[in-house]
Amino acid sequence: QEVPDITFRRKNGGGLNFQSSVPQTKGLDRDVCTRLLKEFRISSADIFLRGDYDIDQFIDVVNGDCIYLPALYVMNKIDQLTIEELDIIDQMPYHVPISGYHRWNMDDLMEEIWDALKMMRIYTKPKGQIPDYDEPVVLHAVKPTVEDFCNRLHRGLIKTFHYAWVWGSSVKHQPQRVGKQHVLHDEDVVQIVKKV
Repeated sequence: QEVPDITFRRKNGGGLNFQSSVPQTKGLDRDVCTRLLKEFRISSADIFLRGDYDIDQFIDVVNGDCIYLPALYVMNKIDQLTIEELDIIDQMPYHVPISGYHRWNMDDLMEEIWDALKMMRIYTKPKGQIPDYDEPVVLHAVKPTVEDFCNRLHRGLIKTFHYAWVWGSSVKHQPQRVGKQHVLHDEDVVQIVKKV
């Protein structure tokens, strides 16, 4: 479930200011908000709804103690289901059906985990050798740069960094000389050249 885009500000006076940018179809209107806020002993507040939300989501925003964490549901034993049941499961968001016994769909599970955690594999290439595809450097940033890559290898490496050669989808030419602000893509190969 996504974090509701509801702005809620308590005020000392002035009553309830309720605004909604979209029609509310799940039963959350000005009267319902007023009754809910009276239970919390709040008589004056600014409320702005930027989506269609229900009462539980509004209560979570007023409480302010609800934490939304991303989740990936792994459903095991798909070898015991019918095709119709698998079609229903396939329409559900954030679900990966697997069979642990037969090792079915394990590759999809690994890809979903990588996508959900927003991790990227960056491979190293020593000068004059082939790239090391066995042990990639894993970066967790959304848009990791060559500087992030260097800091992941060693903190002192960026001080002696001169430029880097990059092979992969993040560059136009194979290889291409880049600086430390170049944004890397998944499965890029990087060779670092130090200052002399």
